Amino acid sequence: MTPDDSQRLCLDPEGGLPRLLEIMRRLRDPETGCPWDIEQDFATIAPYTIEEAYEVADAIERKAWDELRGELGDLLFQAVYHAQMAREAGHFGFGDVVRSICDKMIARHPHVFGDESRDKSAEQQTRDWERVKAAERASGPARGTLDGVALGLPALLRALKLQNRAARVGFDWPSTDEVLDKIVEEARELVEARDTLSGAETFEEFGDLLFVVANLARHLKIDPEAALRAANAKFTRRFRAIEAELAMRGKRPEDSDLAEMDALWNAAKAREKAQA
Repeated sequence: MTPDDSQRLCLDPEGGLPRLLEIMRRLRDPETGCPWDIEQDFATIAPYTIEEAYEVADAIERKAWDELRGELGDLLFQAVYHAQMAREAGHFGFGDVVRSICDKMIARHPHVFGDESRDKSAEQQTRDWERVKAAERASGPARGTLDGVALGLPALLRALKLQNRAARVGFDWPSTDEVLDKIVEEARELVEARDTLSGAETFEEFGDLLFVVANLARHLKIDPEAALRAANAKFTRRFRAIEAELAMRGKRPEDSDLAEMDALWNAAKAREKAQA
């Protein structure tokens, strides 16, 4: 592609995916590209990839569909960015990425692209999906039960996936009762660590408690990330109600005290329940 052809493609609003790929190539050009983009590598870009995925989830949560269009574009750009760096290093190109995901989706949906029956529930399809994934892992090099659970996942989500893997081979409590008992046990150990042990041991016990809480979410079939996001949103909503009420009194939170703010919190909570 000549420089003029490249420029025309980059400026063509109808250029589609080839336009995006060429823009990325130009940004990484060692002679004429962007100095910041040239300096990046997989490790430095990975945090942006995670951030963009969360911004997609946030737009969906808020039903901000106009924003979602842009956020999906940002996330797509991350995939293109990593693929460009991989091509430069001789690992693979964007076409290989596309081929890989297409092959995977076809292999994991034999009821759509093969001769299996489509007469199954979404729950059955989820079980079939896990079965195909397990077969794929079994056909590769020998691996442990927990291998392949990405280290870069958010800790709460990774805990859930580790527990799911262990449960598939029978390492699991039979009901929520045992999990709740374990939460009580871990809470007691955390109190003991706080009162009598070192900061490092308190840190460890706190992690154990969070891990068991994630297990409870799994047994209750609750997405812990979604539940915590909802709790965050509720806290934000009610605290803003406190700020608004204090502002009407000519005050700010730092001018108030816990008793007043707690009463305003309870009032905001009661209003929400009355409106539900």
